[in-house]
Amino acid sequence: MDILRGIRVVNLALNLPGPLAANRLAHMGAEVIKVEPPAGDPMELYSTAWYREMAAGQELVRLDMKTPEGQARCGELLAGADLLITSNRPSVLTKLHVDWETLHPRFPKLCQVAIFGYPEPRGDVAGHDLTYQAALGLLYPPNLPRTLLADMAGAERAVSTALGLLFARERFGRSCFAKVVLSDAALEAAAPLRYGLTRPGGLFGGGSPEYNIYPAKDGFVAVAALEPRFRERLFAYLGGVSTAGELSTIFASRNADEWERLGEEVDIPIVKVLAAEGT
Repeated sequence: MDILRGIRVVNLALNLPGPLAANRLAHMGAEVIKVEPPAGDPMELYSTAWYREMAAGQELVRLDMKTPEGQARCGELLAGADLLITSNRPSVLTKLHVDWETLHPRFPKLCQVAIFGYPEPRGDVAGHDLTYQAALGLLYPPNLPRTLLADMAGAERAVSTALGLLFARERFGRSCFAKVVLSDAALEAAAPLRYGLTRPGGLFGGGSPEYNIYPAKDGFVAVAALEPRFRERLFAYLGGVSTAGELSTIFASRNADEWERLGEEVDIPIVKVLAAEGT
């Protein structure tokens, strides 16, 4: 998909979600220049394979943005760019001279997506995916989350925001600046919990027999027969049973693989639960 062919992106963001957003834009055809500090992106230490996957096909430039020389070289890159992605806190953007107020007069055609942890006036408060989730009740202590929900959702927000800025520039002839706030992305992702759907006993929290996880003979199966047509098909196939207890007894009678194959045959969302690594 080359819908962004001819668009040049400079990405100053490290770790997640900025590099993931840049990767998405690259897959759409954009030319991406990944700018890293002299020590590199910490993500390469955390997960070399994922780092390389996200940076694939991009030009890598290492600059010391704390020096005048590094900032001057960055300015040269921005002079030919359409979009800048940053993930520093507001005060750091100002110190590095890559805040919107500094850049826009110099590069009037440049759009900027700035990824922050919290909205103002807490823009300089330190945060991370774990703390965003913790503050919203998305954790089951002492277990750590199985995915980086805020960062992943923030990456998608950064992509959609970037596309919106580029569209607006083409449509109205002016470049713009937009913030992507990770705590807001986490808050939006927590809406099912906030509205009670995923709370214990909620529609998606164990309160619906047709939407649940059941022990099979050799593992577990996830059953998501929520829509009426799936629910009716499930109950009819299983002989009219409809309670969680009845379903639990039936699902325990076969292997998880068998149930998954059956789900495909009769068109019901049933899959084997993949055991999480480390459990």
